[in-house]
Amino acid sequence: MEKKMRFGIKSKIIIGYLIVIVCLFIAFIVLNSQISSLQKERNFIIDHDIEVHDLTNRIEKHLLDMETGQRGYIITGEASYLEPYNSAASSWEKDYNALYQLLNNNPNQQEKLEKIKGSIQDWIEAAGEPTIALKKENNTKELQQFFEKDPGRQYMDDIRSQFTSFRNVEKKSTETRATELDEKNQKIKIGLYGLLLFVTLISLAIAIVLSNSIVNTIKEVTQTIKRITASKGELKGRIKVRSNDEIKDLGIATNALLENIEERNWLQTNIAHAVTMYQGIASVDKLAEKFLFTVSEMTGASFGAFYVREENDKGDLFVKQAAFADRKGDAGRESFLIGQGLIGQAALEKRTLVINDVPDTYQLIASGLGDVKPKSIFIVPVLFEDEVIAVIELASLHEFTVLEQELISQVIETFGLTINGVIRRMEIARLLKESQAMTEELQAQSEELQTQSEELQMQSEELRMINEQLEERTKDAEEKSFELEAAKEDLEEKAHQLELNSQYKSEFLANMSHELRTPLNSILILSEMLEENAAKTLSEDEEEYARIIHSSGKDLLALINDILDLSKVESGKLDVLLAEMNMSELPDQIERNFSHVAEQKKVQLKINKAQDVPDIIHTDEKRFQQIVKNLLSNAFKFTESGSVTVSIQRVADHRLTTAMRTVDTDCWLEIAVADTGIGIPKEKHQLIFEAFQQADGATVRKYGGTGLGLSICSEFAKLLGGWISLSSEVGKGSTFTLYLPSLSNGLVDYEKVNFAYEEVAVSVEEAEPEAEITEIDHPVQPVEPSLQDDENVFQDKRVLIVDDDQRNIFALKTALAKQGMTIMTAHNGIECLEMMKNSEPFDLILMDIMMPQMDGYEAMQKIRGELKLVDLPIIALTAKAMNNDREKCLEAGASDYISKPLDLNQLFSVMRVWLVN
Repeated sequence: MEKKMRFGIKSKIIIGYLIVIVCLFIAFIVLNSQISSLQKERNFIIDHDIEVHDLTNRIEKHLLDMETGQRGYIITGEASYLEPYNSAASSWEKDYNALYQLLNNNPNQQEKLEKIKGSIQDWIEAAGEPTIALKKENNTKELQQFFEKDPGRQYMDDIRSQFTSFRNVEKKSTETRATELDEKNQKIKIGLYGLLLFVTLISLAIAIVLSNSIVNTIKEVTQTIKRITASKGELKGRIKVRSNDEIKDLGIATNALLENIEERNWLQTNIAHAVTMYQGIASVDKLAEKFLFTVSEMTGASFGAFYVREENDKGDLFVKQAAFADRKGDAGRESFLIGQGLIGQAALEKRTLVINDVPDTYQLIASGLGDVKPKSIFIVPVLFEDEVIAVIELASLHEFTVLEQELISQVIETFGLTINGVIRRMEIARLLKESQAMTEELQAQSEELQTQSEELQMQSEELRMINEQLEERTKDAEEKSFELEAAKEDLEEKAHQLELNSQYKSEFLANMSHELRTPLNSILILSEMLEENAAKTLSEDEEEYARIIHSSGKDLLALINDILDLSKVESGKLDVLLAEMNMSELPDQIERNFSHVAEQKKVQLKINKAQDVPDIIHTDEKRFQQIVKNLLSNAFKFTESGSVTVSIQRVADHRLTTAMRTVDTDCWLEIAVADTGIGIPKEKHQLIFEAFQQADGATVRKYGGTGLGLSICSEFAKLLGGWISLSSEVGKGSTFTLYLPSLSNGLVDYEKVNFAYEEVAVSVEEAEPEAEITEIDHPVQPVEPSLQDDENVFQDKRVLIVDDDQRNIFALKTALAKQGMTIMTAHNGIECLEMMKNSEPFDLILMDIMMPQMDGYEAMQKIRGELKLVDLPIIALTAKAMNNDREKCLEAGASDYISKPLDLNQLFSVMRVWLVN
């Protein structure tokens, strides 16, 4: 029987659409043909009739021109009036011939045209030419006689009448064609509607046929599924689909699913039956018999044997406990050792064997009529705690199916526990029987044995419970180990992210420093030059403006430095350089830096240094000075009257806390800065040590600042092994105390410092919002513009400025030109190298670092390497100002390094040193 052709839903839909498309295509061809016919007839009416009317009008115009020219010439005698007459006389016959040819399909109209032509020629011969000839002969008398009769008028009236009749006939002919065209158009419209109705009906018929084909098949499948569902678990029914499409595929898949579910139900039912059938059995042989009978009934096995492991002197021996279809007790061997034969090998390898190619010498299966050779053998080891305690061998007249094999495999998964339980119960029963026998002889010993038996049971239960607890703890330990591993990976990922964030932050701050310092460099240099007013062209107010601009620029520079310092501290990249510091000079330094501030604010500055303060301590002097300057600057800023007192003393031994004693240091110093200023509220004491924080908005408006100073001081103090405490009362003043160890043996443990701070720090009183404490440098005295020391070392020196910022170039070029130097400029490293190759030698180069195309590092390396200019002074200028910038510049070939914004005094000093050398 030939296979039924597959005709899927997709194919049905496509064929339906194709039929509709074919119908539409045929309709389009018919419609296009009719429209083309209409178009041709319309074009004929337009082209033919318009041309006829046009030629008729032109002939009449020629005749009118001839009449007008004739009369004009006769009246005036001017020869120019004959030009339209002659032109029309030569042209009207051409238009006549064209009109005559155009009407070759209309003989009646051609006859009328011939009469018109005869009338025109009669007029020319009777009235046109004779009168013109008389006029040329100047025969006025005959002209008057001619026009008294005027035979030409009658010809003209006849011609006009003939033309009117001709045009009326043409007009009627045009109207007739238009009427016929409208009728044909109406027929096409009716035909189009009929065709559209036909295609619609065809489409609906196809859609109904296709939908019925699909829906009816789906209904059949649905009804079959409902019947199966309503059968309350009976899965024998199957879906039958006559169509050969996707619905049939759905039916086949559903049938396969039902078969799978039926097999699973059979499997679960038989497993449940097998598990419950051996409950309450107390002996291994009865358990074996019951198991073989049940399994043989489920799988259709015809022969079987059940072996249980016993221990003896030879090792593990498997002894037959039961058999199925046993002929006189010869169903298999009585026992075997592990590894002996196929059944012994299965026990050794702990795996199931299925043999379908049974040898001829195998045990025959007996029946009433004779012996039959089995077709399949199934050997299954039974495991308990990963040890083989029994082996089952089955033989069948048919091959064991996969489902039957799976059934036996699942049943024996828990059967080992059952066998072990029965064996233990048998052992217990044996012991009980022995104890009962001994009870008759020694009742006392029997009671003792009974007690021991009960204890043994309790210990067995306890051991079981302990074993379960150990298993639970093992699982818990594994889960916790997994959680710890996941947490470790999460922490590593977060550490990596923090490292990347720190790197991005450092790069951002470096770029920000460069972008801020570059324009700030020009502002400071130019404002300083304006402040000096070397040419005396500025007024006092303009000089003050320049000083304000210069001061504001330095304040902005200090703010940039504070932000960079705070970032370095937070990222752990701020280096602490421990060295000896002379404490005996500290009071003089404070006096020198802040006495003028005290005089300006009319505040008294007091400095007290105890006698027991050592002259030399070990710390980072730069960071120490910055902390002290920030605290003093803050004190003066918020003190309108009264005094600022600096107290320097050594922390007495009896005041040292336990945590302070654990720090490896020579001594602890206490530097207190007390003021009589506005004070700080107690609830703001912790807040003011955070970055960009102040006590309230009023403080910002009145005193300014960004709130970075105290945050930087606190971080610097922690880096130096100490801390800062605060005691304050609103309206009375504040006291900031710096506790600092002498680190002669290196830095201290930061955790110890935090603990010591918590232990020692006083409960801070209310303190006024510590607006940003900006670092106050030594007052800078104006530099005299005329630097003619050292025999005017700058005069006529050739200096090359390499910078990509025009503002910096302008500022530097202006400042250096005033010193008599010759200045050349380049915008990047490439231009610098080209100028050095093609121009006279330079005495000194000012090299910016951050430039496009070729930066300062590469340019300096090429100058030293390729150009071999090892002695040429190169001063590196950079606005990036990050760690190791100076070392990188010197390694690249720089002679010296100055960070932007530039201090002209510093720049001139460095240039003077290198130019003199």
